[in-house]
Amino acid sequence: MTLQEAQSITALLDQETVQSIADEIWPALVGDGEAFVPVPVAPPAEVVSAWVTISGPWDGAVVLTCAPATAEALAESVLMTRPPTVVDDEDVADALGELANVLGGNIKSVLPGPSSLGLPQIGSAPTTGRLDDVCRVNGQWRGQSLTITVQGATPALHPSGTEVPQ
Repeated sequence: MTLQEAQSITALLDQETVQSIADEIWPALVGDGEAFVPVPVAPPAEVVSAWVTISGPWDGAVVLTCAPATAEALAESVLMTRPPTVVDDEDVADALGELANVLGGNIKSVLPGPSSLGLPQIGSAPTTGRLDDVCRVNGQWRGQSLTITVQGATPALHPSGTEVPQ
């Protein structure tokens, strides 16, 4: 039996730890005075996600999900642009990918190791597997819905982040 089978992410990590990591990195990456606030907010109808995979004794992904408009505003903050500068799709992918990468790296550091981190990816979030292998923190940034999810790998998602033929 592997660690993945023996322990779910909820046995290795709790919402408070995820929030603590977000509290540490948010001001550094998003801006002074900025915070990810863990309060329930209705999820947006349309979402964009960025994620990184973690491969090691525990395999899974760290996923950041928000509305496209929130992603653009995050990109403006992370890239320190000021209107009327146009933030394009590549900027949004870079900024969200960087946030997912730093969140993932910090989460990886509190998990049993050694582990490796995959490259950031942007798009529709990987599907979640077992419900007991998901640690989710729903919150908001500047009043907009934002979710950080740490989820176990599904059989269809290889830890490298590429789909595996079934």
